[in-house]
Amino acid sequence: MGLSKRLSKWLTIALVSTIPWLATSAAAEEQAGATEAAPTKPSHISAKVCKQCHETIYEQWKGSMHANSTALQDPIHGGFYRYVVGNPAEEDVKTKAGKYPVCLFCHSPAAAADGKTDLDSKVSYSEGVNCMGCHLLKEYKGLDQPDGSLKYGIKTYVMSDSAIQGSSGKNYTTNPTAANQDDPNFHPFPLVGNSMMRTSDACMGCHDRRNNAHGVPLCVTGKEYEKSSTFVACQSCHMPKVDGITDHSLAGGHGSANMRSSLILNAEVKKKGDGAAVTVTAKNPLPHAFPTGAPFRNFYIKVTAYDEQGNEIWQNFKQHPMKEDPQSLFVVVLGDEEGKPTGPPTARQILKDARLQANETRTLEYDIPVAGVARVRAEALYNLVLPPHIQMLGKIAKDDPTMPAMDKDLFKPKPVAVAEAKL
Repeated sequence: MGLSKRLSKWLTIALVSTIPWLATSAAAEEQAGATEAAPTKPSHISAKVCKQCHETIYEQWKGSMHANSTALQDPIHGGFYRYVVGNPAEEDVKTKAGKYPVCLFCHSPAAAADGKTDLDSKVSYSEGVNCMGCHLLKEYKGLDQPDGSLKYGIKTYVMSDSAIQGSSGKNYTTNPTAANQDDPNFHPFPLVGNSMMRTSDACMGCHDRRNNAHGVPLCVTGKEYEKSSTFVACQSCHMPKVDGITDHSLAGGHGSANMRSSLILNAEVKKKGDGAAVTVTAKNPLPHAFPTGAPFRNFYIKVTAYDEQGNEIWQNFKQHPMKEDPQSLFVVVLGDEEGKPTGPPTARQILKDARLQANETRTLEYDIPVAGVARVRAEALYNLVLPPHIQMLGKIAKDDPTMPAMDKDLFKPKPVAVAEAKL
């Protein structure tokens, strides 16, 4: 598409917000949602503008957690946000400590850049980590501040206020009189090549570390990655090239296919007296802990024994392994001042980190005290949150009609690995 056509689309998007009668066709209505007015700075560019030329990438991003990262779309983040901060559709909302919500520096970079909290007030705010949320990162400065505190998200970067940052290494102009006016890579703002976009530095501002208000580390993916001594950039797994296009689905803890490649499970069974002895090994092949990210993410291993007829005759727990078989639950346990388990906002210490660390292999052994064991099945099941947090989020959703809808399947355990062995 030539420059004139691209400018036409760009101008239509700008005009429909200022001249209402232009927004009569379906196409114009869609473009009206792209931006409220022609942006005066790149951070206000809606992903819908980028869609005009990058439709495949847009559709991938649209289904990602980056696109659904705000408290308006994500019921998990939305519940905790409301618990700690308040309504994400209100302006000048402060934390209980009277501060600007630090969450927004990662979950809605465009709003944070403007110091705003009403995520409904501008399309680019409501889009969470949209195209410009990453493609304005110019240089990574790190999280650590001289006083020992941490900064997050866009505060850890030198942010460009005039040029889009691209990973291709190429530079493109917006000058309509340039010789390359039919360049298919025309952009509404200048685009400059930036090799940092291909490195893990582009991810660490939000995915390195995150402490709660009491200084307790909640998310430490970056430190886990450093300990693994890997030289693989985050993008190698989370943004692979498919058919020549960098995948912007950004698969992570919410992606079933991605999770199924995160664990290697093996099971062995042998006769022991009248019963059987089972050995289950779980290996984490990742360059960070599994699970990683939010501290309430977890997985557990369910071990089931069957007789010759396929009847279940034994299982390592009945309801949930949290109390019945703690060794099979892989999770971070947060505690209050008295050492009692608590949630992320109120945690004062880490009581236990039972997750699989990078490249770790762990062995679970069981003695099955029943006769007739013919087959054993081990299954690893992944959860985004723990049962107490599900109850908390449900209560918040019941009391607050502004909460994002909670899909009934969101909190169901997802199988990530299975292993069987016959006696």
